[in-house]
Amino acid sequence: GTGDVLKIQSLLHTCSEHYATSENEEKSESTGGAAAAASTTASPSGGTGSAAASPTEEQSSDGGKKKAKPKAKPDPGSLMEPGSHQGLATLGIALLSMGEKIGMDMCLRMYNHLLQYGEPVIRRTIPLALALLSMSHPQLSVIDSLSKLSHDSDSDVVHNAILAMGLVGSGTNNARLAGMLRQLAQYYYKDPSSLFMVRLAQGLTHLGKGTLTLNPFHSDCSLMSHVALGGIISLLVSCMDTSKSELITCVWSCLV
Repeated sequence: GTGDVLKIQSLLHTCSEHYATSENEEKSESTGGAAAAASTTASPSGGTGSAAASPTEEQSSDGGKKKAKPKAKPDPGSLMEPGSHQGLATLGIALLSMGEKIGMDMCLRMYNHLLQYGEPVIRRTIPLALALLSMSHPQLSVIDSLSKLSHDSDSDVVHNAILAMGLVGSGTNNARLAGMLRQLAQYYYKDPSSLFMVRLAQGLTHLGKGTLTLNPFHSDCSLMSHVALGGIISLLVSCMDTSKSELITCVWSCLV
């Protein structure tokens, strides 16, 4: 909540990096192997001696070297995936900007750009970061952004967006948000995972019948509860890793 511009700029620079996917790496390896094979088979005119000696050299080189074992590829969405630290950087931007109106507005603009040009890890984390920015404070721009992300093609983005809608409206009884969640319940009635997230978000929206809140700030954002913020961050970080266990299991274990 300090709003340090230099730290936000460094985190934003981390989020702007792009990493090669496994498909691109396989294509580059295949093209490189084909080029190497073409260079070894091609021989200049009059160079029969070198061409004849090449098979024995290849056999000796192959006999002396052991083939390296292929590395196990990390599951998509796990914290071991290349570029997974960008999700933590995305949460860090929200963590530095929360509690300050101007910083929150600038952060929303940054997230709009990252949604268009960022990596898939960032797209999965942005709904959680929006929930951290406006916890128990349903702003119209934040609700509209989360409503668009709740119809995304990536299921992880959808689950995080629905959970973020519940965190944003937790304990507020917001009528607009409650109507959106009812529409999502009708839209995802065939998907049990998404439907569970919608029911969870509805329960958070009507938390304590409007008498409770999850906002870590009080006294007009002059004081912050570090214990409450730690619990919120633990929930958001657990929702980032969707490979080892399902998202529903992570959310349920954190709430229990």
